[in-house]
Amino acid sequence: MTAAPPDFAEYVGRQERRTDRLDAHRIANLAALLDVDVHELAPGLRLPPLAHWLHFNRWARQSQLGSDGHPKRGGFMPPIALPRRMFAGARLQFHETLHIGEEVERVATIASIQRKTGSSGELVFVTVKHEITGPGGLAIREEQDIVYRGNEPASAGKPAKAAKSNEPSAPDGAVVERVNVDPVMLFRFSAITDNGHRIHYDHPYVTKIEGYPGLVVHGPYQAMLLADLVRKHFPGRMKAFSFQARKPLFDTSPFECVAWRDANTIALLTRDMDGNPAMTAKAELTV
Repeated sequence: MTAAPPDFAEYVGRQERRTDRLDAHRIANLAALLDVDVHELAPGLRLPPLAHWLHFNRWARQSQLGSDGHPKRGGFMPPIALPRRMFAGARLQFHETLHIGEEVERVATIASIQRKTGSSGELVFVTVKHEITGPGGLAIREEQDIVYRGNEPASAGKPAKAAKSNEPSAPDGAVVERVNVDPVMLFRFSAITDNGHRIHYDHPYVTKIEGYPGLVVHGPYQAMLLADLVRKHFPGRMKAFSFQARKPLFDTSPFECVAWRDANTIALLTRDMDGNPAMTAKAELTV
């Protein structure tokens, strides 16, 4: 992997500060999407893991949107010319419990920008660190990996055979929940996370322009489904969570969320109906 071009070097270390109030209405909307009672999702008004993604978002003016529905490049993030963008993974640590109604601040810092060449052409990886503080101090520390790539034809195929030996395999007795994904579900998640990316709700765009077979299931939505699977089946407070996207999922078929205890962690994955992992994740709990 090589360093990003010199014209992006000035973006490394750049910071952005945003404040917000943890909103009961947004958490109620998330509970409705997950099809659970809000008091189950947020007992004692505690913010559910990953629900900070529903906050700190700002809508760009309509004239400042790109053709894909994202804000035009520039501003805090570097103006990378590659047209396709995806949330490829994240690593989170939960230090203090946040509660609905509290005032919070997020400091985002661009930690690194790197470029490499993969099977789909040129790729640029941007890692952004987030630190979220509340009344009790630092509450969440997160690193997000954002990947930009070119317009090469999208591949919805199975993982390469060479990678099969490294794919996680759920043991007998693992918790498995099927998700019957549909366009309304994806639109609702886009709405509660203020995500205008057209690949998640605009079928003509995603099939004719991006070349995918159907609407793309959000990576953060998969991560939230996995975190909620932990909540429902494994007692304890989440102290760490990480995930990595491996292949896309679409609204053309159901998919499965899977969880099992692996030593001192909870191993997690989403997989298509052929058993191919789409996202792998890990959660650490305190009892």
